[in-house]
Amino acid sequence: MNTQNTILSTRNLCVGYSGKEILKGVELQFKKGEFISLLGPNGAGKTTLLRTLSKHLKTINGKVLVNNEDISAMKQERLAQTMSVVLTEKVKPPLFTVYDFVAMGRYPHTHWSGRLEKKDDGVIMESLTMVHARELVFRDLSTLSDGERQKVLVARALAQQPDIILLDEPTMHLDLKHRMEVMSILQRLCRDKGICVVASLHDVDIAAKLSDKVALVKGGAIQAFGPPENVLQDDAVTQLYDFSNASFNRMLGTIEMKNSEKKGKVFVVGGMGSASVLYRLLAKKEYHIFTGMLHKNDIDYHVAHSLGAHCLVQPHIDKFSEEICKWAKEEMSQCDWVIDTGFGLEKVNGDNICLLKDALAMKKPVLSLRNGQSREHFTALEYDEIHFLDDECQLVDEMETITFKAT
Repeated sequence: MNTQNTILSTRNLCVGYSGKEILKGVELQFKKGEFISLLGPNGAGKTTLLRTLSKHLKTINGKVLVNNEDISAMKQERLAQTMSVVLTEKVKPPLFTVYDFVAMGRYPHTHWSGRLEKKDDGVIMESLTMVHARELVFRDLSTLSDGERQKVLVARALAQQPDIILLDEPTMHLDLKHRMEVMSILQRLCRDKGICVVASLHDVDIAAKLSDKVALVKGGAIQAFGPPENVLQDDAVTQLYDFSNASFNRMLGTIEMKNSEKKGKVFVVGGMGSASVLYRLLAKKEYHIFTGMLHKNDIDYHVAHSLGAHCLVQPHIDKFSEEICKWAKEEMSQCDWVIDTGFGLEKVNGDNICLLKDALAMKKPVLSLRNGQSREHFTALEYDEIHFLDDECQLVDEMETITFKAT
């Protein structure tokens, strides 16, 4: 095991409550300046692990090491000089100003009287500045919003001047603005201050984008640990959370809801990223989506595949094969509508124009998005048969109008 720059580690750690094992065999190592995310379903043991790492809970077996020293032999005050903890409990002590509350983080560094000195005041104000909360300094803690309170909790942790910060679901109860702000602050602490941040999270997409490493926690063990680019594979995330109606896409770094396919069949002729928004709208409206022809490195393929659409895919960047063109035409013939997403007419994508011409010859309703792409390949008569729309919402509304007229 490479222990260079390792600040926090575990050896054959077993954690739990009252002797009952929750996680066992935990072997982890965290380095200075790393952002670590603990991911897993509720009840998997993420909070129990954090409380054991912080010495709030005793280990059942094994060791937790800080700077290669067993924390069981460390006095709490000395541990607090290296590690700070932000738990999920809502803290609303009465008659506390923000300054007073953040000042509590200085206790490991004050002498026996607990009196604050000028240097402590400087650390407190710097901590508030780092979390963009300096203007809150004289506010009563009980008057703060959830987002403001979370930033103040992080400021108190920073006032300890730690090398490690442990956080249990730091974005819980926060709106999107404050969620992104808090996560950005934590990432910056890693990069600018060299602090090791370990946080339990439910936002897989945020963890994928911000973390240096992730640990997948489930089934009484750490299922995987390492860079999210390696660990957060599609199947691994799906199995971690037992998804049945959703899927994680590693290429997109997002979770997509599976299509329930309760309505009619629509064939989307897309490519080059032109169809992604439309796929999500059609899936939300519960249409049965067929799409093609696409290349496997196209973002449209990754979105459509994650939604559960039926994709006609060319594995390599090349002109579409005769086989896939024939297959696409057959699938299209079974659909109720055909949509032209306004895809660009690159050389390898030109055969999709032929698909649209085939759809018109089949007398299929063809709807096209006005994306500024030239469509000179159509005759004037063919142009007259196409329904041109300005955006995806208009297009789907028009589909339903066509259906109504047909009935």
